[in-house]
Amino acid sequence: MELYPAIDIRDGKCVRLRQGDYADETIYGDDPVAVARSFAEAGAVWIHTVDLDAARTGSGANRAVVAAIAKEVGALNVRVQSGGGVRSEHDIEELLGLGVARVIVGTRAVQDPEFISSVAPRFAGQVGVGLDARALTDGSYEVAAHGWTAGTGVELFSLLSRFDDVGVAAAVITEIGRDGMLTGPDVDGLARALDASSIDIIASGGVSSLGDLSVLGGLVSRRDGRRLAGAIAGKAIYEHRFTVHEGVVTCRVASGAVSSAEG
Repeated sequence: MELYPAIDIRDGKCVRLRQGDYADETIYGDDPVAVARSFAEAGAVWIHTVDLDAARTGSGANRAVVAAIAKEVGALNVRVQSGGGVRSEHDIEELLGLGVARVIVGTRAVQDPEFISSVAPRFAGQVGVGLDARALTDGSYEVAAHGWTAGTGVELFSLLSRFDDVGVAAAVITEIGRDGMLTGPDVDGLARALDASSIDIIASGGVSSLGDLSVLGGLVSRRDGRRLAGAIAGKAIYEHRFTVHEGVVTCRVASGAVSSAEG
């Protein structure tokens, strides 16, 4: 399991939202490229970026920033995973052309799963899906779209299973109610996601401590014995709950990639 430190971009700035609410924003810096460089220098091998403006409107408002991040950290052999506003094959091609290593498709994947079945094989290992969902009182999860502003009536795990065996590189699973809240990840929901699909699962939302990362690293699929491929952390890093270096080492130790002595 790798740590994916997150950079959410809005109006060219590095921000975090609470529970996906665009009216509840904290700005953490005016220079996302410098933030990305600091993450890379601290040992991250992946950086997760989201164009929040594009996620809501569909226009790639911050793609120049994403391109600058990819160029900066690419020189340090760090890969960028990027989502937000990816609605078409052209968007995928554009982001890959900007140096992004993996493009995450959200709203289009929910509304048109066949689109993913079509494009994922063509961009082998470079297209993932972003499934953002709200946990409901009956134990189900409803997927949201358009930057979390619209419910869809689609159930998370049944949708996730549709992407098996079509070449999807990874699925980023976010429980919206926990995102930006530092209340801990949705361990039960992520365990169910591991069981529902053979796709690499990247956990997102709620990580608040190294202990949370250790718990996530210990999850094992009952389906095939695999573990989470990654864990995204944003606010916990910006609020100095742990450093990127500490998070990278904890993820690898927790998932058995290295021993604590090696870390």
